[in-house]
Amino acid sequence: MDALIIVVLGLLGIVAASTLGARIGVAAPLILVMAGIVVSLLPFVPAVDIDPEWILAGVLPPLLYSASVSMPSMEFRREFGAIGGLSVLLVVVSALVLGVFFSWVIPGLGIWWGIALGAIVSPTDAVATSIVKKLPVSPRVVSILEGESLLNDATALVLLRTAIAGAAASVSLWSVLGKFAFAVVVAAVIGVVVGKVNLMVRARVTDSTVNTVISFTVPFLAAIPAEELGASGLVAAVVAGLVTGYDAPRKLSPRHRLSDSQNWRTVELVLEGAIFLVMGLELSSIVDDVRVDHEGITTAVFVAAGALFLTILVRALYVAPLLRALQARANFRERMKPRLSDIANRLDNPEDYPPDEGRRSRRRAPSANQMERFKIRVRRTVADIDYYLAAPLGWREGTIVIWAGMRGAVTLAAAQTLPEDTPSRSLLILVAFLVAAGSLILQGGTLKRVVVAVGPAAQDLTDSELDEHRRLLALLEDASASFVPPEGQSKKKTRLDVIDAQRRALLDARDDGLFDARMLGSALAALDADQISLELKGGPDG
Repeated sequence: MDALIIVVLGLLGIVAASTLGARIGVAAPLILVMAGIVVSLLPFVPAVDIDPEWILAGVLPPLLYSASVSMPSMEFRREFGAIGGLSVLLVVVSALVLGVFFSWVIPGLGIWWGIALGAIVSPTDAVATSIVKKLPVSPRVVSILEGESLLNDATALVLLRTAIAGAAASVSLWSVLGKFAFAVVVAAVIGVVVGKVNLMVRARVTDSTVNTVISFTVPFLAAIPAEELGASGLVAAVVAGLVTGYDAPRKLSPRHRLSDSQNWRTVELVLEGAIFLVMGLELSSIVDDVRVDHEGITTAVFVAAGALFLTILVRALYVAPLLRALQARANFRERMKPRLSDIANRLDNPEDYPPDEGRRSRRRAPSANQMERFKIRVRRTVADIDYYLAAPLGWREGTIVIWAGMRGAVTLAAAQTLPEDTPSRSLLILVAFLVAAGSLILQGGTLKRVVVAVGPAAQDLTDSELDEHRRLLALLEDASASFVPPEGQSKKKTRLDVIDAQRRALLDARDDGLFDARMLGSALAALDADQISLELKGGPDG
């Protein structure tokens, strides 16, 4: 009964924090962390000790899966270079720099255990980036931060396992690279398979409630086999989510997807809130352990402060050249755009460009399928260039990317997986907690002010956005006009067929990257609402 009361009070606390946060303009995770810390320090509250496997294996896979399902696949592809660098290279560099720092300031720790702790505090947190989504920042910044937080946990956990192994025996660079490649590749394959099978099965289930229950098992069906094979369960869950999110509009009915969306939002609210509340509640027991083992927490506070400063500094030193490289690539593509646009025009209107009889080729003419794939690739490349040019990443966006790199529950959960014979284990766990909590409170608490200080607030639709909106409406009108209903078909069935044709046109445009992801999402949501409304009406004509 006591456990049930605690669960109920926790749920009510999560609801209260979400409601209060929306009213006072403070992110709910920050309120929950602070509330947990305050409650944990009360003398009548018992120590809270949660098995870290519950977070790493039970909470993170569904949270990362849910976030990846809702992430626009085209934006993920376009920003994959930045996401990959932040998720892999930055985590490795941060872990090494912090490893040297920890081994220097904590007596008797050693370089390998220092790198292990560095790997623990290096990854940003997927839950913490929910704060960024509610602020008026560039969609590109949101995509980069969200993609980074989805993938960098795998890098950190592989580094952590390698560092722990290195503390016991020597490991080679090739061994580390091999383990990382194996963890990612095997997980990606499992994620793709699970994602596709998931859609195949759920497309044949008519009950929306049953369909949603099946969806709750998907992140675990991907993560558990991956972990059993020694790969990354988190990467498998993310890939399964990306595959599901990409193909769901084509394979699943609007009612299934709406049910999924509503139920997963509830799951996210509960799990995210529980993670941050537990983070705060665990402070008391962690502090008690350090007081017993190290006669105070002063050392942990100073080490954590130095580590937090280094994480921000290393991130800033990495992001600055990254943005310059991205801008240089965008400038190169801008110079290539006229030539690519001309090629696209020639492919779309071959009758306007008669073949040059003086230039004959001995090569075999490409097939129709090859030509179509080439046309899609050219159109997509031109659309990518327009995307990069429409939202360049300057120093303002870079500042937000740096300051929004918050640590969170992954850091604390990973720290608690350290072996019992780890030197100064309780001190390392407290340092990790203080880095995560300090990051959330300092960076998360001031992120809104930083956004206001460095960048303009959200503006009205620009001319380019208005033009894009007109093109989107024209696309829908063309799709509607091109559909010719069979003779004698009911008005209701005709309208449903028109909606289906419009949805296919929107998804084809999405695959080519022709429109903004948010605008496309709104248009698809409107079509889904129309279809659900028609299906709920009775009679052949509604």
